[in-house]
Amino acid sequence: MNPERYPRRILLCVAGLSPQIVTETLYALAVLGEPRFVPTEIHLLTTGEGAELARLTLLSEEPGWFYRLSRDYGLPHINFTPDSIHLLRAADGRPLVDIRQVADNEAIADAITDKVRALTADPDSALHASIAGGRKTMGFYLGYALTLFGRLQDRLSHVLVSSRFESNQDFFYPTIQERVIYAADQSPLDASAATVMLADIPFVRLRDGLQEALLKEGASFSEVVRQAQRNLAAPSLALDAARCRVRCGETAIRLTPISFAWLAWFARRAVEELPPLHWKRIGPVEVEAFLSEHQAVLNDPLADDQHPLLASRRKEGITKEFFDERNSKLKNELKRILGEPMAMRYMPQRRGTQRLAGCALALSSQHIQFVSLEDG
Repeated sequence: MNPERYPRRILLCVAGLSPQIVTETLYALAVLGEPRFVPTEIHLLTTGEGAELARLTLLSEEPGWFYRLSRDYGLPHINFTPDSIHLLRAADGRPLVDIRQVADNEAIADAITDKVRALTADPDSALHASIAGGRKTMGFYLGYALTLFGRLQDRLSHVLVSSRFESNQDFFYPTIQERVIYAADQSPLDASAATVMLADIPFVRLRDGLQEALLKEGASFSEVVRQAQRNLAAPSLALDAARCRVRCGETAIRLTPISFAWLAWFARRAVEELPPLHWKRIGPVEVEAFLSEHQAVLNDPLADDQHPLLASRRKEGITKEFFDERNSKLKNELKRILGEPMAMRYMPQRRGTQRLAGCALALSSQHIQFVSLEDG
């Protein structure tokens, strides 16, 4: 993916009392970058004191270091206003001053998660997140949130500044003209001589394995992490015909009766180590095996002989249209809860490359159980 080509290009930073990381990162991306990534908007997550410091140093008329950088290097308009500075709040809703309590820690994690989730919801956006500022906890949560929600076009980085200029409250970016600032020992430094580099941080992307509900506003950081962890567990399948429920890994799902029967049919074949099924090779024996699974979950006194769904299958067999429809419906029911990559682990999949290669579950017999699952 080429992040610099997306119409909406976002720089997201976390900061405490070092608003310089915004201009340093912007300089590295938009001036030095190969290719250059010029944001169309910037967002800053910070504390109450950090927000005021960022407003006064970056967005004021004087010194206005964000505007100076834009003018010095001829950058196009970038949307960065006081409304782009987002306050991190403590558990009781007050603007955060410091992270001192477990509840505050959780509130910060949720706030950073919500912001990353919102900014990555737009398919036309590319997000570049910088973990250079703020407390280590804030940078960790930002990086973790990008692991959970990041897409192929999103990036994570840390900005590096030459040692004599690092943490200097008067340094914001390498200026074009000589500009004298002073080190902690009061020795003079030339800001134009500073070196700024961007360290790209690779990260694992888990977004495609998340449930659809977790990609929407409201789910906490902890909830999203728990789901991601469940998705990483080894696949296992438990089926309960009495309740029409399956447990995929650690996630329990109630299926429609016919989808449960379809999955149970393939699961039974996997347990018995029967070959994959192609619809053209499904005969009366296989049809009856599927119908017996369907009868077991219908809970209908007519199911033995007169149920219309069973009667139609006995008459017509399992056609290509029925075969494809049932696979599609099962996939949709599983995907709604598990997310698509996770759902595919429990779907009948094409096995082999020959023209009439059939479908089967990829699960081995020891990973499939027919049990009684409690409601929950």
